[in-house]
Amino acid sequence: MSINSIGFVGTGAITEAMVRGLLATTPYTAEVHLSPRSAEIAARLAADFPSVRVAKDNQAVVDLSDIVFLAIRPQIAREVIEALSFRQGQSVISVVAATERQSLLEWIGAHVHLVQAIPLPFVEDRLGVTAIYPPDVEAAALFNALGNAVQCETKKEYDLLAAVSALMSTYFGVMEFATEWLADKGLERSKGQAYLAPLFQSLADRAQKPDMKSFSALSREFATKGGLNEQVLADFETKGGKAALTQALDGVLARIEGAKS
Repeated sequence: MSINSIGFVGTGAITEAMVRGLLATTPYTAEVHLSPRSAEIAARLAADFPSVRVAKDNQAVVDLSDIVFLAIRPQIAREVIEALSFRQGQSVISVVAATERQSLLEWIGAHVHLVQAIPLPFVEDRLGVTAIYPPDVEAAALFNALGNAVQCETKKEYDLLAAVSALMSTYFGVMEFATEWLADKGLERSKGQAYLAPLFQSLADRAQKPDMKSFSALSREFATKGGLNEQVLADFETKGGKAALTQALDGVLARIEGAKS
């Protein structure tokens, strides 16, 4: 599937990742129109891809695009969106974080086809998994080209996936804590990093094999009875690790749902 033109209002890191993913190898679209803001990123993309054009302003992005991505910070979303005029029936994909759908529609002020999405940086390598709401064939095809799309049937499903996507920094934080522990015990940081990165990668690869039934089953597979993995898991669960993680996710979900009020 190919779209003639895609535009991005907002040219930050996630826009750059999506553009690079969409135009890698077999391009997904013939033209990409970028907001002139974040001039350095826009100029870099235009230099790397002949199909990328930097528009004179955000309204030009909307006017020139079949699909318009809203990729702006939530703090300025209302100001930016309300200043734009959209076509009736135009396809709009919002990647604005923690922003209620009804608010977006009110700010847009036109009867558009709106989908919300949570693309992650890995879309640059077409390895991303992206939650979208509501289910949409066109948006799902686009994000499947960037990895995989998970179509959410309800806003609750979408909010829950948005909450767990906040675990990315913690994932790297765990790796950093382990690296620090190794360094404190006398191992060079570079050796610790060189060991932990492929270890975690191998675990992620194992979780995606066709025979994977559940994470709990994998946890049991890797936790020999009376072994070291079982010991660490038990300590994590009984000494506050699971409770802290649950509390953190509850807090993130409350923040996301609070944006709806």
